[in-house]
Amino acid sequence: MSSAATSHAEPSRPLRMGILGAARIAPMALVRPAHRVPEVSVVALAARDPAKAQGFAARHGIPRVLDSYQALLADPDVDAVYNPLPNGLHCEWTIRALRAGKHVLCEKPIAANADEAVRMAEAARETGRTLVEAFHWRYHPLAERMRAAIAGGELGRVRHFEAWFCFPMIFPNDIRWRWDLAGGALMDTGCYTISMLRHLAAADPGAPASEPTVTGARAWLRSPQVDRRVEADLRWPDGRTGRIVCGLLTGTIVRISLRVRGDDGELRVLNPLAPHFGNWLRVSGARGRRSERVRGESSYTHQLRAFAAAVRTGAPVPTGPDDAVANMRVIDATYRAAGLRPRGT
Repeated sequence: MSSAATSHAEPSRPLRMGILGAARIAPMALVRPAHRVPEVSVVALAARDPAKAQGFAARHGIPRVLDSYQALLADPDVDAVYNPLPNGLHCEWTIRALRAGKHVLCEKPIAANADEAVRMAEAARETGRTLVEAFHWRYHPLAERMRAAIAGGELGRVRHFEAWFCFPMIFPNDIRWRWDLAGGALMDTGCYTISMLRHLAAADPGAPASEPTVTGARAWLRSPQVDRRVEADLRWPDGRTGRIVCGLLTGTIVRISLRVRGDDGELRVLNPLAPHFGNWLRVSGARGRRSERVRGESSYTHQLRAFAAAVRTGAPVPTGPDDAVANMRVIDATYRAAGLRPRGT
């Protein structure tokens, strides 16, 4: 759920958003979706490199460039902040933004570790601002269709969940390979697979609300403590099991899929992560077989619309602070089970 928040923005005008940094993801995740969501306007940008900031703003029609992150947070004409900074900087600048009175849409994973996520959640509650973790896949109609197949009993009693997210990260100097910025495959792609399994497990009507434990994990390293591939096994208190496979440099070129097995059938989904680029859902169960492609706008557009509604009206979101903390706890436990340190520790 979103934190209880009353926006300091006037309801009659768009929610004015600023961006911390000139990240590559920002145009897809915020700038272009804002053109389709009239409730939101991107009004400002701040980056460490002034020339890069000016060029980014010019290319994407952002009217103002501020000379520091702090200047953006102090700007009274900014209502909310999008934080796509490296993972290791999420906690510091999200808390600063919340305490400056800004609502925050923070890129995934929300923090370097669960302790940081707890501090961020506490800051959102204390300030009364909205904090949302940007797991955009949860906002596309495909996510609800997957949950409905489980909740509707088509698979019978669910026994096992699996999710894969692997793609090649070929740039050797990418920040996702840096320990000091909380990099690693589990942080970048694995956080999605864990999120998927947790959300689908919660859709099972016959299972009590609970979080999984990590029963085993293995990591392949690119450098000390920095993982390029992780496989992990999960277990829920009622006996359901799960498995994730994630990677940035593996023998698998690209794989983005999930599978859910029950006593009466199976759910398979291709590309649950970014379904607006194409997806495929197949259910084989007690009611026969069916397959479909679920239409919808970009998952980022759905997410931005939900973020604006959370700020304006307190509408619930599925990736609020409490969910973010729970997801980070599983990530930390996976690193420990693989013999690695959680990031930022």
